[in-house]
Amino acid sequence: MKKNITKFVFIIFLVFLNLSSFAQKADEQEKPKPLTRILFVFDASQSMYGKWQSDMKITIARKLLSNLLDSLKNVEDLELALRVYGHLHSFPPQVCNDTKLIVPFGKDNSKQIKHKLKTLVPKGTTPIAYALEQAGNDFTPCDNCRNIIILITDGIEECDGDPCAVSQALQKKGVVLKPFIIGIGRNFKEAFDCVGTYFDASSEKAFSKALKVVISQALNSTTAQVNLLDEYGKPTETNVNMTFYDNFSGLIKYNYIHTLNYKSLPDTLIIDPLLAYDIVVHTIPPVSVDSITLNPGKHNVIPVETPQGFLELKVDSKDKTVKNLQCIVRQDGKTETLNVQKFGHTEKYLIGKYDIEVLCLPRLYINDIEVKQSHTATVEIPLPGIGVIQKFANGYGSLFVEKDNKLVWIYNLKDNASQQETLVLQPGRYRVIFRSKYSNKSLYTVEQSFKIKSGMTTTVKLYY
Repeated sequence: MKKNITKFVFIIFLVFLNLSSFAQKADEQEKPKPLTRILFVFDASQSMYGKWQSDMKITIARKLLSNLLDSLKNVEDLELALRVYGHLHSFPPQVCNDTKLIVPFGKDNSKQIKHKLKTLVPKGTTPIAYALEQAGNDFTPCDNCRNIIILITDGIEECDGDPCAVSQALQKKGVVLKPFIIGIGRNFKEAFDCVGTYFDASSEKAFSKALKVVISQALNSTTAQVNLLDEYGKPTETNVNMTFYDNFSGLIKYNYIHTLNYKSLPDTLIIDPLLAYDIVVHTIPPVSVDSITLNPGKHNVIPVETPQGFLELKVDSKDKTVKNLQCIVRQDGKTETLNVQKFGHTEKYLIGKYDIEVLCLPRLYINDIEVKQSHTATVEIPLPGIGVIQKFANGYGSLFVEKDNKLVWIYNLKDNASQQETLVLQPGRYRVIFRSKYSNKSLYTVEQSFKIKSGMTTTVKLYY
């Protein structure tokens, strides 16, 4: 019998162990990697027939881009596409809608793109703005995609379009990340800086290098850690949400709960390096850092000053009504509500001074509470009492505190509420004044004085 019991307990233990292990694995399962979609926007305007170093521009551009495509054959989570402009209509006349998506997005289509590149015959003008605008439609909706445009050109806009405005509109809508532009032959940096990240390919070697750098930035993982610094500049703060916004579009890109690893170091995050970020750390109050840029392919450290301590609110009562007592927390001298905190709870705040307004009757104000680094500031209020107001009918009335032979209003009774109201009241003397809604004379007004004692319930009956 004992053996059977031992065996049964052992089996239960194994089942529990397996379930725990499964739950932990499920909890730690990583999110799927995003699909990177790269659209090459290729210049096939008439000027690409121009001589450049060892050959024509179109020949060199074809060769170097084809070599790059060969290196991308076995890259996972990658789709490519090719849009061309200036290849459909001869110049003159100037045709400013001369662009076409000739290879749509797909996996393992490098061979198809290389074939299309070989068949291109430069003919027309350079409608860069229109080509970029149409490129925005090449990316089908996707919840977990990085959409990247690589523009390869030997000239600037020739159709009175505004490539800067088009690029910015696409970025603001979250359609694409900041585009890359590779300028062939001479430096067009001034014209393209507002469009995206510009690379000057003044030579064949520089063009080849620019292509490799762009692809490296587009594909290679970039890591970062956010150091939440305490008062002493140490990265000890943690367990708080951080929101990463695209600095340009304002769109939310990432949400992470900050974590320290087993070595008590900030956890490593994989962040897209093609954006600049505004980061909000949701401490109380929140802390923001703007225009954070990352070094692609490297580990980046982002320091944020978030020194914190604790505020504990105490009231000695197990009564449910009193236990749910809350207070408004504000920064010292400010009117904005930072938090509504329950008594019996401890909350973390940035170091500094705070004012609280206890949501009891009458209101209780406690100012200049100092929260220090890693310490707990405790606020304990006198134990309130409970006032139970019993009305013989619905009607109109108010509750006053009696102070220095004067009545100070603190609360209006609910005229359509139930005939009993329960209120949390600070110790002291009160007076309730009431008239039934069915009485049409003021002389039917009822008033009752009563005293509230700490931790005790007082029932007030409003009868004639």
